[in-house]
Formats: sequence, structure tokens, C-alpha cells
Amino acid sequence: MNRSMDQHGDSEAGDREETRVMIAGGGTGGHLFPGVAIGEEISRRYGDSEILFVTGRRKIESEILSRFGFHQVSIHVEGIKGRGLLKGIMVLLKLPYSLFQSISIIKRFSPHLVLGVGGYSAGPVCLAARIMGIPTAIHEQNSFPGLTNRLLCRIVDRVFISFAESEVHFGGGSIHLTGNPIRQELFIEKNNHENVNKRFTILIVGGSQGARAINTAFMDTLEILKSKGKDPLIIHQTGETDHAWVLEAYRKMGFEGEVTPFIHDMARVYQRADMVVSRAGATTVSELAALGKPSILIPYPYAANRHQETNARILADIGGTEILLQEELSGEGLANLLIKYMDDRTALEEMGKQAGKIGRRDATKVIVDQLAVMMN
Repeated sequence: MNRSMDQHGDSEAGDREETRVMIAGGGTGGHLFPGVAIGEEISRRYGDSEILFVTGRRKIESEILSRFGFHQVSIHVEGIKGRGLLKGIMVLLKLPYSLFQSISIIKRFSPHLVLGVGGYSAGPVCLAARIMGIPTAIHEQNSFPGLTNRLLCRIVDRVFISFAESEVHFGGGSIHLTGNPIRQELFIEKNNHENVNKRFTILIVGGSQGARAINTAFMDTLEILKSKGKDPLIIHQTGETDHAWVLEAYRKMGFEGEVTPFIHDMARVYQRADMVVSRAGATTVSELAALGKPSILIPYPYAANRHQETNARILADIGGTEILLQEELSGEGLANLLIKYMDDRTALEEMGKQAGKIGRRDATKVIVDQLAVMMN
């Protein structure tokens, strides 16, 4: 599907017929997975296509993209917000170099279009593409746009947004409400015998890197569930850092759980889960809505402009989730919410139905339709 960029050398775009698209951004799975969904749809539509991801230098970025078979290159770029004056100045001094890197990569890959999906690496890549006269678009996953996209909105050709609430935060640009692209694999029904007469299943997922606060509180939750005679099956994504001690805690309590640092087959675990306990990143919220999954969302309180809380409230306002703020998070509070829905399947099903009302399963198609127009 995607060959190495180095195979192209410096030949002119006119010498090749394949569709070439560059997707820039990353930092977290929440930024990358929408880009993956778009890349897969482009590859499906255009058999002779090449997708190149340009990211920062985090290990998780290369791991995710390698798993999906996409070629990736890195640039030297860091975030400015929250760095303090001195470190902020150092980051700014590196920007010309990251712009030079971006221009060099674009010259070699010669894309028909560049799409930014959020994260700091999208900034210099989209700016370089604009300078070089290449059609450029960005996609914003969150209800409150990130700094990079707020700066880029005036220079790119189109801005795709996931939530209508985010439009007021952009200072300009051609805004298109599309929803958040979701990997089609999540919608594939699997022949899963575990769903027949199964125990109540809870999925704990604190984002691609885990969440210490959720992991810690949930250990207390397990003790309370056990003391009240509840015996759910737990699927728990801990993140690499917390995996060992969380696994040991399950063992000591004698509680059955599938405890893993990272879940690759999200389609399978979403299908099995009766309820999801999670952070409120935009991709997660969009997936829960599209799948109609009941959830308890615990927004990351230090996200820029508390955008995870804003994401969660969009779902909560229609009865599609329960919000538990981290400053109010306790093992007992989480246990009480879980028991409430374990004991009331009607309320659980209603929550899922409400979440599904704002789900956008066609977001990927809508975006790629517009990208196709831009490339013609």
C-alpha cells in the first residue's frame, strides 16, 4: 500500500500517477487514529496511492503507524504551551529548522495534498505546504481547538471540525462540520462467543498512554465491587508505566481481569464491553457515540483549556454518558456509578441509545470526499 518515500528520489510529480497524500500531526493516539482512518479510506478508494505520515519523535507514534502499515517520518518539533518562558523561547528557535525539514520532505514526496490532524508537527508541515502552493486542510478532533489548528485555520484551504461547538473558537477559514473520522474496523461485527450469556463487562481505558488517576481509583473500586458481591469481567488498558503494579493488584485481590499495557484490537473489546470507563479525548468520545456505548467519562483535567471536559459534556447533555471529574474521583464514587448501571440494564441501554444519537459514522467518507475535490 505505502512504499518508502526514499524510492521516489527527486523525480517530478508528473512522472507518477499514484495519489499521494501527506498526513501531519500526532503526539497521541487521539490525533493519529483519525488520520489512520482517513489514510485507510484513501487507500481503499485509490488502489495506486501512497500515504506518508509526518509526526514528532514519540515512540507511540511510530508504533501505531507501523501496526497499520503506514510509512512515517519524523521532524524535530515540540509544543510551546505550558513550557515556561525559557523553554518556550528554545522551542521557538527550533521552528525554522522544523520548517526546513518539512519543506525537504514535501519536495521529496511531492504530495497532491497535505492534511494536518492536530499535534505540533502539523504546524510546520502545513505551513511549508502552503508556501509551496500545495492544497492543505486540517482536521480538529476536539470541541475546543488546539493551538496549532487555531493558528493554521487562516492559511489552509479547509478546516474540518468534529463538533459544531468548536467553530466559534476559530478566527477564520473555510469551516466544514464533518464529525471525527473513525476506523471502519470498529464497526465490523465479529463472531464473538464471549458475548453469549456473559458477565457484565467493564472496559477501562485511560487513553493510549494510560491514566494513573483512573488506575489508582479503580483498584479501590474493585475492592468495593467485591465486597458488594459484584463480579464483573474487567478489560483494563493500563499504559506501560502502570501495567506491572496494576496486574499485581488484580492478582492479590483474586479478581479476574484482562490487564494489558495497550489494546490493539479495540473493535473486539468495544463489542464485548457493557460499559466503558475512560478519559474524554475527542476520538474516544466520537467512538463511543458512533458505537452507542454507555460510559463513565473522567476528563483529563490538565488538557489545554479543559477541552476533554467540554468533549464529555456534549455527550452528557443528551444523557449519553456520566461525567466524573477527576477532582471528585474516588473508588467509592466510581463503584457506585458502576453498580447503578449494573443493576439497571434499562438505564444502561437508554444511555447507549442517547450516545448513538450524535454518532457520525460517515465522517471519514465525508472528509475524503472533500479531499478528493481539493486534489482535482
